[in-house]
Amino acid sequence: MTDFIMASLLPSLDPLIIGAIIAIFLFAGLIKGFLGLGLPAAAMALLTLIFEPTEAIALLSLPIIVTNLYQFSRSEDRLETARRYKVFALAIIISIFVTAWHITVFPTEILTSVIGVAMITFASQWLFGLSFSIGTGAGWQLGAGVMAGILGGLSSIWSPPVVMYLMARKAPKESFIAATGFLFLVGSFPLAVGLFMSGVLTIVAVIKSLLGLGAALIGFRIGETLRAHVSQDTFRKAVLIAFMIMGARLVFNGLV
Repeated sequence: MTDFIMASLLPSLDPLIIGAIIAIFLFAGLIKGFLGLGLPAAAMALLTLIFEPTEAIALLSLPIIVTNLYQFSRSEDRLETARRYKVFALAIIISIFVTAWHITVFPTEILTSVIGVAMITFASQWLFGLSFSIGTGAGWQLGAGVMAGILGGLSSIWSPPVVMYLMARKAPKESFIAATGFLFLVGSFPLAVGLFMSGVLTIVAVIKSLLGLGAALIGFRIGETLRAHVSQDTFRKAVLIAFMIMGARLVFNGLV
């Protein structure tokens, strides 16, 4: 009976695919645990080697929700953070939902290139400290939120506009951690809903995502442990350089 149910739910999930999903999310979770960021970028760089971009994004749904929920739950002043960034959050929620809902109308080449550009931007801002001057008005949050939502809906990576905004505002360390946890979390739910409504997030994708979630959580704990024994700066630079190379590969593949 169990074999029949599994065969019905996972008609094409062979052991090699299972092993690949577990290995990829184990690695991505390790990156997240060690650096505190980078799970979507790390996972997308490898998932797109074996899955179509839309399927790869769907597989990230549960790991993104759970890891960001964990991150935000451990932050301080959660209510104050939500109040301070409510415009930013609303812009992300609406734009990421609308974009993810219509993700199937975008050609694979465009999705591949967008994912690559998101990875390069993500890596560049951390390697080179990219920032810009912004004002205190709500319009800046609205603009950055819409940019983050569109990027997130197309690639599952919406951290670049979020982080660049917070860096430009010179957010203190604890405020930065709380804000990123909040803004990453609020975007993860409409992303999942939008993907479901577009038909990309299916029951098979959810089961695969659950496999990825388990591996990501294990990797997260390993990453936290390694953080105390390995030079974080050296490891971070190596990972970000790898992100840039893999992002450039995706852009090239999307253009040729």
